[in-house]
Amino acid sequence: MKEDWSPGTLIYPLPAVLISCGSFTGEKNLFTVAWTGTICTNPAMCYISVQPKRHSYHLIKEKMEFVINLTTKNMAFATDWCGVRSGKDYNKFEEMKLTAGKSKMVDAPYIEESPLCIECRVKEIIKLGSHDMFIAEVVNIKAEQDYLNTKTGKLELAKANLISYIHGGYYETGKYIGKFGWSVEKKKK
Repeated sequence: MKEDWSPGTLIYPLPAVLISCGSFTGEKNLFTVAWTGTICTNPAMCYISVQPKRHSYHLIKEKMEFVINLTTKNMAFATDWCGVRSGKDYNKFEEMKLTAGKSKMVDAPYIEESPLCIECRVKEIIKLGSHDMFIAEVVNIKAEQDYLNTKTGKLELAKANLISYIHGGYYETGKYIGKFGWSVEKKKK
């Protein structure tokens, strides 16, 4: 039996990512986002939703770019900390001992410790209510070589111990249960 709840945002799990923004050589910041995702394949596009009161909101709006940095179990403490502290009061890269890397296509730095960093340019900002959605084109991806399978040419991010966010908590990635399309594959005889 199901119970009715008030409408809310209960689509879980979500990626727990660190967004880096600002300038590699100037003011830069990190903040945690769970409201992010893919919205188009060609061109590759994604989004993040950010509250206008956040310190980083104005850095992104000014530069119209950011980097989505996937996070791992080893980065879980920093991921949480960067979500509850303001960049107005802290240098989050220094405080969390994270290394700012120079991005190829945007001025915003990426996080060296992240296994995958997605460089993005904002195409549109949609005001939604509590959050504004930054719709962005993916202009470059930096992938940790340790997760590139040279035999298959595939990126094996499942080995990176990525974390997700579920209704107030952080969780490790779960057990493998099948690949895309496995439910319709013909069985070998």
